[in-house]
Amino acid sequence: MSKIVSKSRVRRHLAALLLPLALAACGGGGDAGSCSVAEQKDWLSGYMNDWYFWYRLSPHPDGAGYASVASYYAALLYTGTSADFPADRWSYVQSTETFNRFFGDGATLGYGVSVAGLELARNSALPLYVRHVEAASPGQVQGVRRGDQVMSINGRSAASLIAADDFSALTPAQAGDSVTLVLRRDGIDRNVVITAQVFNLVPIYGVDTQTTAGGRRIGYVAVKDMISQALPSYDIAMSSFQAAGVQDLVLDLRYNGGGLVSTGATLASYLAGSRGAGLNYASLLFNDRHASSNVDFRFSSPSAALNLPRVFVLMGRRTCSASEQVINGLRGAGVQVVAIGETSCGKPVGFQPTPYCGQTYSAVNFESVNQRSEGRYFSGFAPTCAVAENFTVPQGSTADPLMVAARTWADSGACPATGAGQSSPMAARGDGDVPRLRPVSEGDPRLGMIPR
Repeated sequence: MSKIVSKSRVRRHLAALLLPLALAACGGGGDAGSCSVAEQKDWLSGYMNDWYFWYRLSPHPDGAGYASVASYYAALLYTGTSADFPADRWSYVQSTETFNRFFGDGATLGYGVSVAGLELARNSALPLYVRHVEAASPGQVQGVRRGDQVMSINGRSAASLIAADDFSALTPAQAGDSVTLVLRRDGIDRNVVITAQVFNLVPIYGVDTQTTAGGRRIGYVAVKDMISQALPSYDIAMSSFQAAGVQDLVLDLRYNGGGLVSTGATLASYLAGSRGAGLNYASLLFNDRHASSNVDFRFSSPSAALNLPRVFVLMGRRTCSASEQVINGLRGAGVQVVAIGETSCGKPVGFQPTPYCGQTYSAVNFESVNQRSEGRYFSGFAPTCAVAENFTVPQGSTADPLMVAARTWADSGACPATGAGQSSPMAARGDGDVPRLRPVSEGDPRLGMIPR
């Protein structure tokens, strides 16, 4: 039986997670000795056979047959021979420094420029656009904007990058690395050189209140990073919506790859309000060896809660993990979720990141279900109203096709007659069309679903 999370329990859970990370930052982590390859592989074998969610289904090869720790880690992952679960396409490893920077400091190392490569599905005949630029990032300082057409990156044509599905040039190895972009705007090409640096993230943006053609007051907010630094901004945004008397809210999660469960739970609590009272937002279920670690995150009761009977969620193939959990958690509380855009990525599982020898392993440790025990949406959530994105217009503006669909639905209860797909019930898709998942791609950092 899972347990209810109290505030003191959350604090203990957070402390238990942060302590080993702090040790790792000081050169320790786990029971690391000399951190030889053999020792790392031995530790990894024991850890995966103990904490990995699919330890019963995954292979357990001898580490001696693998030259590197990375190749051995890949060999330990579940490859998908069960009818209940697809292959593990989520587990990964990153430096503990990078992990702590993102989830501890709310910062990242990068250029701050993300492109729409995943949406093109290797169709090199289509243009490649900048889809998002982080506030206060090196890219924004250099004047890069959403809607800029990418002609080349480091001298490599956009067509070549798309065909190879290779946008790794937008992920720097260290501060001081640079990337050269040729961007086209209003028919004019220009060279832009961006130097990577560490910068603070702005996890929510675009807060706005609009009036629909039918006279309804509708709020809009984009949430990109489920990190603790978002919490003060949540309260400011929701208080402004409350004061404006919004009748509907558009929550833009199209670029949200996930993050902390507690941050998603707080966001959902602002929307559901009294509808979530006494209910579980999410239950995290570990493998049978660690069933005692099962934990429930409850809806809270923030003073600026909107108490909405329905929420419009803008989503797509990058809507993943803890952001999908928001959709599932709201549905479990009886809030109608009108999902607009594309099918989400399909990741109802999460990590309890564990450091060892300077690396933090995010192996799948648990699955997540809502109040109604609904989960395992491995094919993603299908949109209620299917709408293609237009990267040349500002995100969340009155010209944004996803926002147009939300405004139309708010007035009429249906998708627009043109420019959008057919209305369909909110459900996990079952057509086998599983989107590619790239934890690091096109300028985005790694994210997930983390139990704190």
